[in-house]
Amino acid sequence: MPISVPGLWKRVPGFLLDPTGPFVIRWRYLPQLLPWLARFIAAGRSWERIEKCAAARFQLCRDTVEDHLALAEEAGVTSLVRRSGLHFVYRDRSEYLQNSREWTMRIRFGLRVSEINQAELRQFEPTLSGDYTFGASIDDGAFLLDPGEYCAALERLFISRGGERVCGYARRLNTEQDRLKSVQVDQTTLDCDRAVIAAGAWSATLARQVGDKIPLVSERGYHVVVEMGDDMPRNTLMPSDGKMAVTPTSGGLRLAGQVELASVDAAPDWRRTDILLSFARKMFTSSAAQKAKVVDRWMGHRPSTPDGLPSIGTATGCPDVVHAFGHGHSGLCQAPATAKLVRALIDGTHPPFDSAPYMPQRFQ
Repeated sequence: MPISVPGLWKRVPGFLLDPTGPFVIRWRYLPQLLPWLARFIAAGRSWERIEKCAAARFQLCRDTVEDHLALAEEAGVTSLVRRSGLHFVYRDRSEYLQNSREWTMRIRFGLRVSEINQAELRQFEPTLSGDYTFGASIDDGAFLLDPGEYCAALERLFISRGGERVCGYARRLNTEQDRLKSVQVDQTTLDCDRAVIAAGAWSATLARQVGDKIPLVSERGYHVVVEMGDDMPRNTLMPSDGKMAVTPTSGGLRLAGQVELASVDAAPDWRRTDILLSFARKMFTSSAAQKAKVVDRWMGHRPSTPDGLPSIGTATGCPDVVHAFGHGHSGLCQAPATAKLVRALIDGTHPPFDSAPYMPQRFQ
């Protein structure tokens, strides 16, 4: 689901004033964020627009579990993909009903959804706090036990098939008469006739070199990993009052979330990981949760467009360059379908679904 929804504009003052909320805007960066923020709020001004955006997002998500499982099998790491559903937990059923529009859309798209009563919640997550009395599950959801190892396995597969990894900063796309000739990577020039821009929150700089001005900001997200031993939950949980994902991983329990709008260069605000940590102790009743030891803290830049859709398509000023960025906090989920579109654009074959909603030119 997109983040911007009707009525969000009324809450912007609160986002500026509450440094502990799940959505924060840093005051000092507000002037440079205003153009993007205005478009962001406008994108969610009606439920009709939300449904259209959600339908386009669903095209990028519908087959993701099967696609990731297929990739994991080729890379020999199927054990890293755990298909046990995605579980939203609420303090009561009335909270769930407040989100009935979103759940109705999911069901209409064809997702298998199950409601979970209080007794069932206690059964599948015994250490979950009694404050949560109702749940809803996207039954076919999945998660990765180790995203880093998964990516490393895909890299090994890529190299085994003749690929090469070159580490460095892509500084410039060099073109002649609107055709790509090379990419400048630090002090090295890599000759090529095709390139894909997939540089996360830094992609807009490269896109401008080939004729596209994409409104892109860093939707900064935080995570904290804690040790919980045998008391770690077995499933991915989304608490309604925390606006985060709580996921068991091979390295510990990972709590990830928060939306902080600020410059890519702004220093992290580690208080936000303390907020996530407090939720771990609030959500789970075991002594292990209350004494959980932090093993990792991290902040990442999620590249976000104002309309909730990524930029996927050929560059305006050079047909040899393809956009593939701007997925916000849904990059892992939308990656396989994005790759299928990119492949079709490069090969000149028919795309697997309508690519018009993601065209870079929509921002002009």
